[in-house]
Amino acid sequence: MEASVRQAYEDEIRALEEEIRLLTEKYEDIRQESTFFSDEEVLKSMYAFFHLKLFQEETKGHESPSDLKAQLESLETDLSFLTAFTGFQFTSHSKKTVEKTGNRTVQKHRLSGKCHSLAFQLEFQLLEMQNNEKVSAVVSDLSIVMESREDSDVSKFVSSTEERGDLLTFFRSLSTYAQWYEHRRRTFLHFK
Repeated sequence: MEASVRQAYEDEIRALEEEIRLLTEKYEDIRQESTFFSDEEVLKSMYAFFHLKLFQEETKGHESPSDLKAQLESLETDLSFLTAFTGFQFTSHSKKTVEKTGNRTVQKHRLSGKCHSLAFQLEFQLLEMQNNEKVSAVVSDLSIVMESREDSDVSKFVSSTEERGDLLTFFRSLSTYAQWYEHRRRTFLHFK
């Protein structure tokens, strides 16, 4: 009986170690994509990852499901905070490596989501070049689809953003615009 309990624990430990390995790989992928996020978001993600690593080292060999559940709830709380703070809720993301050489990587990204009540879709290519320990990234072939393109100012903004390939300006401006768009929508509903 004791051997079967021990085997069950060992199986659980192996499953958790595999999950940790997969999460670490996912983190590495996300870290490569960090050029899309603000410094604050990157720092918050790094804090969560290092907190998770520290937690794993402290509890190595005697992790309990309740500890893992508490950690998951903490990460979900952080994600909810970021969603509420920025208004962005990403619904899908896909990444495909188009070309990879020694110090050059080209990836095609598709991203969709909502900012407050405005839906958007992005498609772009990201060229990353690494020189020594410095990585530079260039966005090209940016295509933006938004539901509120009937507004001529938004159309002009989207067109100029697509030409420049400036994702940071797009996300910052979309956040502000979507917030005011939501206020206008609620105001007009109030008067109907």
